[in-house]
Amino acid sequence: MDLSYSHAHNQRVLKQRNLLVVVAAALAGLAALLMMFGISRDREVVLQPVLRSPVTVSSAGVSREYLEMITRDVVVLTLDRSPQNLEYWMNSVLAITAPRAQGKIKGDLLKIVNEQRGSSISQFFTIQAMEIDPKNLRSEVTGELHTIVGNKVISRERRTFRYDWEYQGLSLRLVGFGMVRTGKEQDQ
Repeated sequence: MDLSYSHAHNQRVLKQRNLLVVVAAALAGLAALLMMFGISRDREVVLQPVLRSPVTVSSAGVSREYLEMITRDVVVLTLDRSPQNLEYWMNSVLAITAPRAQGKIKGDLLKIVNEQRGSSISQFFTIQAMEIDPKNLRSEVTGELHTIVGNKVISRERRTFRYDWEYQGLSLRLVGFGMVRTGKEQDQ
């Protein structure tokens, strides 16, 4: 009798173990499947509405509205400067720059910092038009560049600036910017 009871008990334990192995394997497969779907899905973050409509950031690419918003802010950051904010200006521009472009951009910014340090020359830019190309990650902004010496405006010129971007993951980074030269400006 003890033998038959022991055998029945062992069979019951064996069935429970086998059922546990099957359930564990099914859960592991489900977890792997969910992980695969989670990695392959486009990620999206909804940002606060700053423009005409809510802005989203997606791993599928940059939306036109997001690129416009970032360009608008970066234009103000890169083109508005005075001798009092040069260090902050340079560090802020470098903070939004892609790592692969930081060396070149830092060299260009240091030239400007060295030229402008100790002077009374300031500049600011007023945006008049903006062209956004989210497919090529490029923005062109046209407006008036005002140069001030002391408290007098010495020049007010219509200029166009181009901004090139890099998008990796959910991060948009600056890879280059500069003034677009037209035929008339290149002749001077």
